[in-house]
Amino acid sequence: MRIEDVYIWDINAKWLGITPFQLMENAGAGVARVIEERFGKGLKIAVFCGTGNNGGDGFVAARHLSFENDVTVFLVGDEAKIRSEEAKLNWGILKNLEFVKVKVLKDSSQIKDLDLSSFNVIVDALLGAGTKGEPREPIRSAIEKINEYSGKAKIVSIDLPSGYPSEVRVECDLAITFQWDKEEFRDFGRVIVKIGYPRELYHLVGPAHVKFAFKRKGEHKGQNGKLLIIGGSENYYGAPYLAAKAASYLVDLVFLLTPERVAKKITDPNLIIREVRGENLTARHVEEALKLAEKVDAIVLGPGIGINEATKAFVSEFLERVNKPIVIDADGLKIVAEHKESLKGKAFVLTPHSGEFFTLFGVKPEGSLEERAKLVMEKAKEIEGTILLKGPIDIISDGNGWYYNKTGNKGMTTGGTGDVLAGTVGAFLALGNNPLRAAQAAAFLVGYAGDLLKEEREEAYTAIDVAEKIPRALKDVVEF
Repeated sequence: MRIEDVYIWDINAKWLGITPFQLMENAGAGVARVIEERFGKGLKIAVFCGTGNNGGDGFVAARHLSFENDVTVFLVGDEAKIRSEEAKLNWGILKNLEFVKVKVLKDSSQIKDLDLSSFNVIVDALLGAGTKGEPREPIRSAIEKINEYSGKAKIVSIDLPSGYPSEVRVECDLAITFQWDKEEFRDFGRVIVKIGYPRELYHLVGPAHVKFAFKRKGEHKGQNGKLLIIGGSENYYGAPYLAAKAASYLVDLVFLLTPERVAKKITDPNLIIREVRGENLTARHVEEALKLAEKVDAIVLGPGIGINEATKAFVSEFLERVNKPIVIDADGLKIVAEHKESLKGKAFVLTPHSGEFFTLFGVKPEGSLEERAKLVMEKAKEIEGTILLKGPIDIISDGNGWYYNKTGNKGMTTGGTGDVLAGTVGAFLALGNNPLRAAQAAAFLVGYAGDLLKEEREEAYTAIDVAEKIPRALKDVVEF
């Protein structure tokens, strides 16, 4: 697991109702348990804490250790800067205890004269995994003070040695990390403590996937994603519009390449319409599509595009020649089913429902969630891409693992919500995410938009309502 996964699991655990208070309590209790198992009881223990959540874990560990040990807590920094509510709560508890000594060290001058020679164990809870660069004062002086006692006392770091991976780091005898090993931290001794994450979090798509996917990179037009939607035909004009409308809330520029008959029915000033002659996209439009593709970061191909022979020729040739991340949806999937070799070497997301999945692969996704997920993962591996299987529970896989999304409701069976989803996947691709993350974020966000609508209108709403609810859904998720 990577550091980013730690944050994703924390946020998604909160979505499940597992509070940060529970996780901090379990972490601190686990640290105390390991220390007593390794080094015994009746010890004199110093716990150095910072003002972040790593320090909060230290506050909890100190409380648990105080039952059978002599514990002194050194807070390095101003207590007014303790950030999270859970860390503040546990700091307040410590200050109410008569049998835990608490000392606040606001600057380095208070640290340099400390004598720690009487302590058997020194616990480092100064900095957590998210810290970058060399530690600043007064944390730097605290690290240097702890290191003076390397080899004299047992030094235990919570999660990782403070300052790691910089040269200014705690020289610990042991690091106690949480739930699973982190791939970044492999060059010191570690013990792993479980803190209450359920297995669900290996597979659940949650708000964290949206938070990490919604990347705003610049202040100038076009720096925050440019997307091309290709679709529409003599029979369908709503589908490409719904995809484009949804995407327009997430990226800077949305281009829509569509036949002139469709273009004349769309008057949204937020979209850049590029019309082609005729009622359908055909092979003679490939060059124009490729020129537009050069200007964008990602493409959505298929909404309402139709399946006549001329359009099939357009899709197959375009896919052969284009080299941008691409989402393939709706009629595009039916055409790709006959030309899957054109996907080789490309970054792509397929967004089938159950029937389209059968068309693509000749097998129906049936059985339990895990059985369906394993089938999706098998097919994603086979085609070397990402599949988002739409349904009451969405299943997403890039062939290496599988994930499921539970947001959404029966109201989303209304026509056009799949187009909204395709446009949203495309938007997250255009923001620079890999296909898996784009699919995860879009599935959750669109489903959550539907859930907000259900609160307001039961299940009586349309696809355009879902698209227009995306800004509110995004605000909720980013602030979660």
